[in-house]
Amino acid sequence: MQNMIMRIYKLLPLLLLLTLVHGCSTFGPARTVDGKVALNRAVTELSEDQLLDVWVELFDPGELPEDKDDAMGLSMDIRAAEARYLPEQLRTTMENTGYWGAVRVVPQNITGSELRVRGTILESDGERLVLEIRALDATGREWFKRTYKEEVEFAQYLASNKEGGEAFQSFYNTIANDLAEFRTRLDAVQIMEIRRIAALRFAADLAPDAFAGYVNEDDDVYTVAHLPSTDDPMYNRVLAIRDRDFLLIDTLNGHFDNFNREMQTPYTEWRKARSEEAAALRGLEQDALKRKLLGAAAIIGAIAVEASSDSAGSSVLRDAMVLGGAYAIKTGFDKSAETAIHRDAIIELDESFSSEARPMVVVVEGEVHELTGSAEVQYAKWRALLKRIYASETGLAGS
Repeated sequence: MQNMIMRIYKLLPLLLLLTLVHGCSTFGPARTVDGKVALNRAVTELSEDQLLDVWVELFDPGELPEDKDDAMGLSMDIRAAEARYLPEQLRTTMENTGYWGAVRVVPQNITGSELRVRGTILESDGERLVLEIRALDATGREWFKRTYKEEVEFAQYLASNKEGGEAFQSFYNTIANDLAEFRTRLDAVQIMEIRRIAALRFAADLAPDAFAGYVNEDDDVYTVAHLPSTDDPMYNRVLAIRDRDFLLIDTLNGHFDNFNREMQTPYTEWRKARSEEAAALRGLEQDALKRKLLGAAAIIGAIAVEASSDSAGSSVLRDAMVLGGAYAIKTGFDKSAETAIHRDAIIELDESFSSEARPMVVVVEGEVHELTGSAEVQYAKWRALLKRIYASETGLAGS
């Protein structure tokens, strides 16, 4: 018995350290969305010449935590699906504000947008959603670069299911409101400049030999050098090809919409079930922590009894406290083992979702396209085709 007491006594500092630091984590500054946030809608209808078209790029999926316990079974398959799904949620929200022209989801890093919105998934686990959002217009002006964060509980999923809504809708409303708020600061001249530069940058990308001199670029800031005449046939052809480009992007958006609809149910169920499992996991971890702390306290008390008295009665009390404390610690670790069962259930949910959220194969104008990370490659081929169309129509080199 004495040897066992001494072994437990030596382990006490480590046990206390492990139990006290368990579960501690930090996260950088973020704009936290708390409670319901109403969507800011335009009070009056804006004229067409004051509307900016918006391209919401497919998000960067970010990285998963390196520690497997922190990752909790999250996979890059799910992140890749979220990188297509989340921009659609933001696009739909922005469309409902009345502040914008066409709002489209597009591959990353393509030229010709009036307002570009980029996102990186910093964290997404069903309960927490953290995105870094960056907005830039065609002039190179950065509207803002902000981190948004929201946490939802399992009960909020149940409520959103009843209402037929999105559990993180306030999150998207906040981003859309910030974009609209910045838009209201721009005057008519600035709006016109953004639209002109967007068109000229598209023309320069399509036919750099003919249009590169129309736009000045200085450290990613773009200004108009001079404008083409209104009856310039080459520029009018560029505008017509740009309309074809919009049609292709609209076609792609139709398929993104289909993907979004098919993904919505399994993704919502996955997030809801994962949130429920995580809540149960935290409950077990708290119970286990409590048992370990009580056990450690009992053993410390036993050592104090031993130090203060040499009587046989105190020795019995000491031994009872040590055994009781050791049992409490053991049951605490048994509870910790139960959390592994819930982690396995979460991993199973993740794998199940990954199998349901496989990329869609679609047909665009007779060609087969797969909506995966290679969408950028497919769109690059389309842009190359547009340059060949321009070259064939004008007799000039497209690049």
